[in-house]
Order: sequence, then C-alpha cells, then structure tokens
Amino acid sequence: MGQEPRVLPPSPNWYCARCSDAVPGGLFGFAARTSVFLVRVGPGADAIPGTPPFRVIGELVGHTERVSGFTFSHHPGQYNLCATSSDDGTVKIWDVETKTVVTEHALHQHTISALHWSPRVKDLIVSGDEKGVVFCYWLNRNDSQHLFIEPRTILCLTCSPHHEDLIAIGYKDGIVVIIDISKKGEVIHRLRGHDDEIHSIAWCPLPGEDCLSINQEENSEEPEIPNGKVTAQTPVAKGCYLATGSKDQTIRIWSCSRGRGVMMLKLPSLKRRGGGIDPTVKERLWLTLHWPKDQPTQLVSSCFGGELLLWDLTQSWRRKYTLFSASSEGQNHSRIVFNLCPLQTEDDKQLLLSTSMDRDVKCWDMATLECCWTLPSLGGFAYSLAFSPVDTGCLAIGVGDGMIRIWNTLSIKNNYDVKNFWQGVKSKVTALCWHPTKEGCLAFGTDDGKVGLYDTYSSKPPQISSTYHKKTVYTLAWGPPVPPTALGGEGDRPSLTLYSCGGEGIVLQHNPWKLSGEAFDINKLIRDTNSITYKLPVHTEISWKADGKIMALGNEDGSIEIFRVPNLKLICTIQQHHKLVNTISWHHEHGSQPELSYLMASGSNNAVIYVHNLQTVIESNSESPVTITEPYRTLSGHTAKITSLAWSPHHDGRLVSASYDGTAQVWDTLQEEPLCNFRGHRGRLFCVVWSPLDPDCIYSGADDFCVYKWLTSMQEHSRPPQGKKSIELEKKRLSQPKPKPKKKKKPTSRVPIKQELCDRNEDEGVKESSGPVENGVSDQETEEEAREPELPCAVTSAVSKEPISCTPVSVGFEKSKVTINNKVTLLKKELPKEKSEALMKKRKARSILPLSTSLDHRSKEEIHQDCLVLATAKHSKEPNEDVSADLEERFHLGLFTDRATLYRMIEVEGKGHLENGHPELFHQLMLWKGDLKGVLRTAAERGELTDNLVAMAPVAGYHVWVWAVEAFAKQLCFQDQYVKAASHLLSIHKVYEAVELLKSNHFYREAIAVAKARLRPEDPILKDLYLSWGAVLEKDGHYALAAKCYLGATSAYDAAKVLSKKGDATSLRTAAELASIVGENELSASLALRCAQELLLARNWVGAQEALHLHESLKGQRLVFCLLELLSKHLEEKQLLEVKSSSSYNAWTAGSEGLFVERVTAVWKTAFSLDSPEQYQAAVRQLQSVKYPSATSNTPSKQLLLHLCHDLTLAVLSQQVASWDTAVEELLRAVMRSYDSGNFTIMQEVHSAFLPEGCDHLRDKLGDHQSPTTPAFKSLEAFFIYGRLYEFWWSLSGPCPESSIWVRAAHRRMTSVEQSQQLNNVSPEETEPKASQPEPSRPPELDVRLTEEGEQILRACKELFSEEHASLQNSQRTVAEVQETLADMIRQHQKRQLCKPTADGPAKNEPEQEAEQSLSGSQHQCKEEKSEPVSLPELTKRLTEANERIAKFPESIKTWPFPDVLECCLILLHIKSQHPGCVTHEMQQQAQELLQKYSNTKVYKRHCQTFCT
Repeated sequence: MGQEPRVLPPSPNWYCARCSDAVPGGLFGFAARTSVFLVRVGPGADAIPGTPPFRVIGELVGHTERVSGFTFSHHPGQYNLCATSSDDGTVKIWDVETKTVVTEHALHQHTISALHWSPRVKDLIVSGDEKGVVFCYWLNRNDSQHLFIEPRTILCLTCSPHHEDLIAIGYKDGIVVIIDISKKGEVIHRLRGHDDEIHSIAWCPLPGEDCLSINQEENSEEPEIPNGKVTAQTPVAKGCYLATGSKDQTIRIWSCSRGRGVMMLKLPSLKRRGGGIDPTVKERLWLTLHWPKDQPTQLVSSCFGGELLLWDLTQSWRRKYTLFSASSEGQNHSRIVFNLCPLQTEDDKQLLLSTSMDRDVKCWDMATLECCWTLPSLGGFAYSLAFSPVDTGCLAIGVGDGMIRIWNTLSIKNNYDVKNFWQGVKSKVTALCWHPTKEGCLAFGTDDGKVGLYDTYSSKPPQISSTYHKKTVYTLAWGPPVPPTALGGEGDRPSLTLYSCGGEGIVLQHNPWKLSGEAFDINKLIRDTNSITYKLPVHTEISWKADGKIMALGNEDGSIEIFRVPNLKLICTIQQHHKLVNTISWHHEHGSQPELSYLMASGSNNAVIYVHNLQTVIESNSESPVTITEPYRTLSGHTAKITSLAWSPHHDGRLVSASYDGTAQVWDTLQEEPLCNFRGHRGRLFCVVWSPLDPDCIYSGADDFCVYKWLTSMQEHSRPPQGKKSIELEKKRLSQPKPKPKKKKKPTSRVPIKQELCDRNEDEGVKESSGPVENGVSDQETEEEAREPELPCAVTSAVSKEPISCTPVSVGFEKSKVTINNKVTLLKKELPKEKSEALMKKRKARSILPLSTSLDHRSKEEIHQDCLVLATAKHSKEPNEDVSADLEERFHLGLFTDRATLYRMIEVEGKGHLENGHPELFHQLMLWKGDLKGVLRTAAERGELTDNLVAMAPVAGYHVWVWAVEAFAKQLCFQDQYVKAASHLLSIHKVYEAVELLKSNHFYREAIAVAKARLRPEDPILKDLYLSWGAVLEKDGHYALAAKCYLGATSAYDAAKVLSKKGDATSLRTAAELASIVGENELSASLALRCAQELLLARNWVGAQEALHLHESLKGQRLVFCLLELLSKHLEEKQLLEVKSSSSYNAWTAGSEGLFVERVTAVWKTAFSLDSPEQYQAAVRQLQSVKYPSATSNTPSKQLLLHLCHDLTLAVLSQQVASWDTAVEELLRAVMRSYDSGNFTIMQEVHSAFLPEGCDHLRDKLGDHQSPTTPAFKSLEAFFIYGRLYEFWWSLSGPCPESSIWVRAAHRRMTSVEQSQQLNNVSPEETEPKASQPEPSRPPELDVRLTEEGEQILRACKELFSEEHASLQNSQRTVAEVQETLADMIRQHQKRQLCKPTADGPAKNEPEQEAEQSLSGSQHQCKEEKSEPVSLPELTKRLTEANERIAKFPESIKTWPFPDVLECCLILLHIKSQHPGCVTHEMQQQAQELLQKYSNTKVYKRHCQTFCT
C-alpha cells in the first residue's frame, strides 16, 4: 500500500493520561484533535528500505470534540478493537480494520477524563469523569455499571492485569484508591502520600511481591500510612506492586498486600546541555510511567524537560536511573512527555512510543534506549507551503502553532526529516517565500503583521522588519527593487527586495539588507508614475512574473493590475473576478512552449479560476493601460473560494488549485479540463504546491492540521464534488470541533487553573474558525490557537451537560442563590409603596434644607434650648467656648447667626444630600453660597454635570464656561451620548473637535452634516469624512450609499467601481451610466459591456442592447449582440438550440425570409443606421481591438456563441467594405472556433448561413491566386467540403450504429463532440439534413439525385487531399505521440520505484534499458500493436526529425488549420466500401496512397491496415 498519501498529522492531544496506545504486531494509535491517527510500525509498514519502518495508515473519524482517551483491546484475537472517549460525552468502540464505530455509549454527564480497556476481561471498558463517576461498560452484553467512589476529579485509572475486579484510580488532589467492582466499587485501599495531581498509574507486570527485594524496615523515609478498610478476604492478599507518578515530582511504589507505600523516587533536576535550566520548566511537569513486562525491576518515567529515565528498582536505598539516549545529542523530547506505550513488532523488537508537548511522536528501542525514529506533527492550521528553489526538495510549512517546519522531502534515511523553527515567530505563520537564489534564506509573515527573514542553516534568531502590517500578512514575494530602494548604486542595493501584502490592503517593500530601516509602501510610486487621482484599491495579493519584469497585484474588488518595472507603470487592468483575489500564479518559463510563461492564473472568493494570456499586452508597449474583460481560459468546478494555485514545473499548462470546498484539483488549463481531484483532507484547504522533483506528486495543507503528500495518478475522482458530495464534505468539515461556549464562572470554590501561557506555542485547542476568513486567514480566529490551560482533563473548560450538583463544590453556588432570592423579595416589598406614591395627587417637592427643618421640629424642650443658645450667642460680648461648641452641635442655628455658621450649615446639609444621592440639591446649595466654580469642579470630578449647571457656568466667567462645556462633553462621551457631546462642543465653537468626535464613534452622517454646515467647502476634513464613511459602507456591503459618499468626495471613479461591486445587471448599468456622466469613459464602457453580458446570460436581448447603447464606443459590440440574437433566433427556430428560459427579443428579429447575411445587414441599417463605409470601418476597428481566446471542448455554450458571433460580425463588416481578405480570415476563425469546441452542428450552421452557395463567390472576389489570404481561403474551403462530406456520408449510411463507431474511431476530436455540452445537446449523427435521410426502401430517382449531389461533393474532395497538409499533420502527430510516450515512460518509472522499492534498486540499469522496459510495458496494453519497444535515443531522434520537418513548412500553411487529411481519406474509403459506385478508382487510389504514406502513428495504423490491404 505504498500509494496511500503520506501525511504530516495533527499533534497528539496534550494533558491526557492515556490518549495513545499500541498492540503487538505493530499498530499504534494516538488521539489528535477530534480523531485518532493510526500508525503501522515494524516490517508490516511497507516502508521504503533504508527509511524508518513506520507509516500513518489512517484515521478514526467520528467524534465532534477533542478525544481525551484512547485504548486498544490487548486480548489476542481482538487487537483490531479499540475505544475512545471524547469531550463530546461519548465513549466509542471501533474496529481499526474497517475504521468504523462498532458501538458507543453516552452514559457520562460530565467531561470524561480517564479510559482503559481491561487487560483481564475481554469486553470491559472502564471510564471515569471529572466529577468522580466511573462507568464499567461490557461490550458483548451491552451492559453497564455506575460507580461513584469519591466526589473528586479523576485524572487516570488503570485496571489490574492480574485480577479482573481491581481498578486503581488516581485523582487530581493526589489520592489513589484501589476498588473492587465486584463489590459495587468498594474501596480496598486508599493510598495517601502524593499531594498533587496523579498523572499515571502502572501495575507491576508480575503478580505477588517477590520481584522487588524491599526491606520495609530499611525504608525509613516512608512513614506508615494507615490505609482504607482492609478486609481479611481481599483478593489482594497475595499482593502486587503499584506505581504512581504525580505532579508533586515523585514516583511512589505501593504494596497492595500491606496497603502502604514501600518506595519513593524523587525526580532529579537534570542540567540541560544547552546551558542553565529554564525556570518555567520546573513549573511544568507531567509524570507518566511505564513498567516493562519483561523487566519488573525496571520502571520508565518521564522527567521535567522531556527526558525519559529508566529507574533501577533493585536498589531501593539509592536513586539509580539511566537516561534514555544519553549518548546522542538532540534525540530527546524538548518538552514534557504525556504518554508512554510499549509496542512489540512482528520481528519481536521491544519498542516504546512517547508523545510530547514538543509535538513529536518518538519511538525508542528498549534494548538500547536510543531513539529509532520521530514522527513530527502540526499544532495548527497549515497556512502556507513553499519549496526552496535552491535546496531542492526542501519544503517550508507555515503553521498556526507559531512554528515554521522545514521538511527535507528528499531524505533517503528518513521520510519525516523535519526541523522546527520557532524563535522570533510567536504567532501564526501565514505566509512563506524562499529567496530565489540565496541558500537557506526564508521570508515569513505572521497573522499579527510581522515580516521576518530566517537563515535556516544557522541557529540564529530571525531578522524582523521594523515595519509591521496592521493586519495579517497574506503574501510574500521576492522581486527586483523599485524606487526608492532602487535608486542606490549597484553595490548599495540588493538585487532582490522582499514585498509583503497585508490584510489592511498595503504592499510594503522591505530591504533585506536593512530590515531595521523603514519599509516603503509601493502605492506612492504607483500614484506618482501613473498620476492616479482616485482612491487606490485595497491590495490582497502580489505576484512577480518569473523574469522579474512584471508585477501583478490582486485587489479586494476582484480586479488585477499588471505593472512594469522599474517604475511600476500600469500596463493593464483585468476586470474578471469581482470578488477579493486570494491567489495569483504565473506559469514557469522552462516549458517546451516559451509563450506559456505569459499565462497568469488567479483565484478569488468566487469558485471560478481564470487564466489570462498577457503576451500581447506585455509585448505591445502601449502608452495607456488596457482593460481586459475576457479570460483566456476559465476553470469551473470548485464550489467554494479558491485559496491557492500552483503550476506544475514538469508540464505545460497544468495547474493545481486548493479550495474551501475541501479538495485540491488538477487542471489541464489549455483544454479547460479537470484531470484529478484529491479529497483526503477533512477541512478547508489553504495551500498547495507541486513537488519540484516528482511530476506526479503534490503537497497540500488545510485547517485539519494536516499536510498531505499525494499522487495525481492515484486519485479516483477527476473533478470536485458537486451537489450531494460537496454537502457530504461540508458535513465532514462540520464534524470538526466547534468553539465551545464559554462557561459562566461559578462564584466560589473553584480550583484555580494555571494558564501556561508563558510558552510560545501551546495552542493545542481543537476549536475551529468562527470568524470571517479572508485570503485563507480568518480575522478573529478561535481555531487551533485557543490556548489550552494546563488541565489534564479540562476540569472546568469543558461544557458539562447538566447543572453541577456535587455537594462539596456547590456551597458557594447555593449562597449566591440565596442572595438573589433576597433581592427578589426586596423588590416585591417595594412595589406596593411605589404604587401608593403614584396615587398621591401631587408629589411634594424635596426640601433643600431637610436637616435644619427636621431639627426645628423636635420637642418643645429642645426648641426652647435653641432659643437660649441663640440668645447667648447673639448677646455675649466675648467669644465663649461653650457657646461655640453648642452652636457647632446645633448647626441649624446658622440661619439666625453669622455667615460662617451659615456656611457650616450649608456644608452639613450638602453632605447629607450627597450621601442620600441627590447631587442636584447639593449643587443648588453651593450656588446659593455663590461658589459656582467649586460646584462645577466637584460635579465634573464626580461625573455629575448637568445641562442646568453648564447653562449657569457663564456666570463664573468665560474660561470657566469653556472648561465646563469641555468637561461635560467628556462626561457625555463616557455615557455614550456622543451626538449631544458634539453639540455642546459646537456651542464653544470647537467644530473640528466635534466632527472628530462624531467620526471616531462612527456617527458619519452627523459628522458630515456638521462639517458641511460649519466648515469651508474646500476643507480636506470633509473629503476625508466622505471617504472614511464610504470605506465603512463598502465593507458592510451598502454599495449604493458608499457610491454617494465617493461622489460627495468627488471620487467619481470610486463611486462607479463600488456600485459595480454587486455584479448584478441593474447595479452594473447604474455604474456604467454614472461613469459616463462623470466622464470616465473607459470604465463606463467596460461596465456597460459587463452589464450586457449579464443580461445575455438571462437571454434579455432588449436589455443588453439598451446597456450597450449607453456608450458610443460599444457600437461594434451592439452589432455583435445583434448578430448573436439573430443567430440564436435562427437556431431556436431550427430547434438546434435548447432554450430553458423565455427570451425577450428585439422587434427587428421578426422577419425570417431571405439570406441570413442580408437580414443581418438590413437590421444593422435600420436599427443602427449603419450604411456608410466609414461607419463600417469604425466598427471593424472597434471590434479588432477585442481578442477572444480559442475554444476548447469545455467552453460553455453561451460563451462559444458570443465569441463566434464576434468573428462573424467582423466577417460581415469586412464584406460590406469589400475587405475580402479579412472576411475570409474571420469566417475561418468562426469555423475553427466551432470545430475546436467539437460542435459540428454549429459549424454546419455557420456554413449554411454565411456560405449558402459554397466558397466560389469568395474565390472570385479574392481574384489573384498569389494573394496572402489564399492559404486561409483554402482552409476555409476545405472545412466547408469536410462538413459536406460528413453529411453526405451520414445520408448514405442512414442511422447505422456502425457509422458512429467509424466516426469516433477515425476522428478523436469527435468523441469530445459527442460529450461536450453542445448547444443543441444532439450528437452530430442525429442532426443530418432531414431531406437527405435515406429511407430503407429508397425510390430510384432519389438515388440518382443523391448521386449527382454526391458527385459534386466527391469531386470537391480532391481539395482535401493536400499532400503538404498530410505531411505536416503527420509530423505534428509524431511529436505529440513521442511526448506522450516519454511522459508515460516517466510515469512507469516512478510507479516502479514507488511500488517495488528494492534494496539495491535499478540504479545499475542504463536509462535506455529502463526506457525499453517501460515502453514495452505501456505498449503491451494495445493488443493490436505488436511493435518492438523503443529506446530513449530512438525516441529523441524521432522527435528531433519531426520538429525539423515541421520547421521546413512555409508559415502560411502552419498558420491556418486544415481538416485532418487522413480522416477525410478514411471517410471516402468507407463510403466506397458501403456504396462501391460512388467513388472513382483514381480517388480511391489517391486516398490509399496518402493513408499508406502518412499513417505511421498509432491513431491511424489499424485503419490503414483495414483499407490498404
């Protein structure tokens, strides 16, 4: 099974006590995110000899949340069964051979945290959850038992290998219990000693307690521990040892017969060779154990930094351990280890597999304690892939876990030779690009806008650019420097600079020599060079042509702009996608056809890929930029956005695309044909790249945390899934985990969770993106990067299915409930009171001096006393201490004494008001006192300013008033009353501040109203407001309103562009009219044409003509659409065109008499007043500037007809001005278009409509035989005769099944004819002229008439027997066949290498011998051909000779195509065989001679044998 795609899997899940396991025979599984990956280890892995013997063989898919436990059945005969537990609440039992679920249960109400398949009972699976509930589930009898031992969080549990009823359980708080499930979970032992989480429990592999010579008395370190209830008849009386590993940094070994600890091992702190110990390493620990079956006196444990230790238990008094891989550097894990599981391979090797926080799975040989191999994994989305152009086979992977992986895919000794680079990265790596010539120089970009450069050959941290993007870095590209970097002298500047495109829409140019210097925004240069005044589009993609002379920028509005160096002169804009452009890729330059390097493929948030041929644009050197609206090729098939494109470096015109529909698709772009579709990912694809060495091999990365290496030849599907299948893929994607809703915090008694965020890449969560995703990188991603707390079983992060009702924990919860109830009752009590107040007729105003008033209403004695105190105070001459003390106490007397006392009274009253929550009364008192300034200051500090206070502020002076208004505005902003705050600012003439305040809080409408009313019309603020609001509206999809804003800012161009963004006919029409009004003629014309094309799809002919009428420069297009409408009506009437929707035709299509061409010119004359030669000439010039690509068998029918009518319109116009040369060429183009698309019916219709009398009149018009158009005319005539010949043959043979076989056999193109989505959906055989259809019993006259017509056709056939063309076509066929054979040889060779890898290999074979073998292999399939195998030199010679022959032919013959001469010979000979009298002997001889001479290619060989023997 060497053909399975090789995968770089997701990282094993962290902080789970048992989420990997292995069974004898070599099968290992580990839980990663929501699934389990299976790895075959040992001889059975079919690994390539010399590489480590392991292979990822599949995945168990079915859980919807993180898998927290995984365990195999360790019973011989059922090693294929395993169990998983997940945060989705289920335990599933699987069969790994079929990778399907056997059964499942959802008994747990809380997050499952431990799982084990009993090693003694074949069908018992035990699971525990974080509330302390244990379930025993018996698979065969589908029965379960619920046990609740302790209300504590279970972290691990292990069933005894010696006694079927015993289970040891480890808890989060350090307690270990051994229970007996036959006695309803009775606790046999409670083992106390650890004081932190129990991470692992291992039973001694030997029963009894004789294997360790532990003398209890010697073990003074360990005090006697009173255990739980020990019953006399316990099954453990014989005893057995148990080892536990805990977060308290100790391993303890317990005796079950004595129920106490017998040995404690403390972890040593090992000095790392790389220097001092990292302080965080001590904090973080997971202590997992493995007790080897064959070595009961040894125990394997993990340690602080990822090391593994082998403890020697024979000497209990001294800590004796051996370090794994002590001799070789860099073999150990670099972070803590979570799981250890033993595995015995088929060849009886004892291995140990470990999973770690460093995202590696390692395999250790227990005999040598050395690392045998490492399987690396990914802890985040695979965002970016890039092969080094210098160090061949070196693949860089940008991952969402903050690390870059460099995979040496060529390594002979190791399939997974992967290095990690994390220094200086610290966030998701979203873009990568290797330097084209400098070894090991890798540029990276991250989601927080950072751009950096790594030297992958050194261990230095990367250089980071000092200029950051504001958002995610989408793309990086190396290109020639442009100003200002380009201005230095040769030695002062680098030959290549780094360009980065970020999510905010800016492209920066970084100087790799001075990354600390400022990076330049290239928009400035673009503006200056092209003197652009309108708003530049938001850039989303940058791509340089391989020769470094042309740069393409993709934009958010779907447009692509092409610039020429050195000054970035805009030479062309491509208006095709109309949605955000995600990816642009230029064809490589080293193909057999150099002109293909001008092909540029692009993909956007639309599912269609467009390929443009920019050769003419780039070579033309025109002054003003061109706008392209027609693609060269269109690749349709994906059902979601396109995220990445890559051309094959091994083929011409072969492209692979990655899409959000979950698949990667390989295309033959020249034929627009889907070749193969890869569906191995379980998520949305982000990146795809072709192997630089293997033409059959592609790498792709996705949001399933995987990178797959797959072979195009091994894929069973040829195109992306449509309809139902894509829904299944969507379901598959949805089965990936959802972000969990955050659980509300419980008020008290919660175990504090230690968030281990100190490290760079712990982002193991399994959440999926919920944010909008742009350019393959989502904005608010919660996906993989949701950091996971250091919780072995996610104590509180998981969503529990029910309210928690555990007594010890919920004390605080109940308390909070009580307080809530109190509140409720209080409210209830208050309600009646409010009612009674509301019933009072009039509420009395609140007193301003309530304290004084109440003091004046005391008892008579008190009031009398007041009088006496007052009299004393008023009449005593000397100030008396007693009196002043009395007055202080009776402050209300201030009303009757002096001012100072009154102030004191006001102060006391004021305090009272404030305490009772009536600041407004306090302010009034202060006003009475005359301290307005103080009032304002106090109110401002307390945020209690009111309109009243501010209105009074002017009393205290102008400055105080201004200060008060500003303070009030600030206060209103805190209260979210921005508009009111702005109004107040306006009252003190702070217009700019008011406008800024409104703008920054998104009150654009109000801000504009204020600015327009109060500022000068030319103030730049106003324009800025319009543009800012326009941008916001545009982003939210309110295009029409955004257009108004741009018009307000006098950016009419942007207004038209934004209106057209929606892309429907009405929007496009309005945008075109708008552009026309404001004088943007070119834009207006392109929008009007787009609108017409949209209406054309809906067959709204009237609307399309109206749209084109908007612009004078589209007169030519109106003629094309007119001709198209007449032709469509004509085809409809002949029932050759299938019409699905009703069409609204123009009035002038009514008449249908007369010749077609005459009808067309008559309509042009009446409807478009086209009658003078000047007008015809102008129309020809307009239309000749538009070039459409040639057709393929995959061209959609409507597009084909439109392009066809463009050629035919030019032909008719040229005839009108007697430019017969052009007319012939354009007619031939139209015929060729229908021929290339495989649409025979349309070709015949073109002939009958435009050449009703044949080609003779054209020959007369052309006159001179030496005219340069003669070859074109000959081709046209030949195609005309070719069509008639087929019709004649079908009319003779009638509906005979054999005929169709002959057609197909003779002419390969015909097969595509029948398959292509023809306009008529009728195969050519069925559409022969009805009149000439032979009846079975044909009257003799008819026979004669047919023969006359036939004779005429057959006489004309001599024109088809062109020796020159036959020779040229034969050479071309030879070239194609040799190329196909060579490609086949390469494929065979690769297959041999992949399928039969031998130790010494076929290295000694000469290439020629290989070629012979492979060729004989490939040709053996054609049973008719018993040809000898051909050697490689022979093939090369054939190819060279054929190419030389082709080169000798005159250009005129090569330029214009000609029907296949041998095909015509075969038809003629076939007619002869059916009706011997039809064909003259001379013609038969000529046909046979041509066949014999030129049928040396496979296609025609056997037919030649049939007719020429």
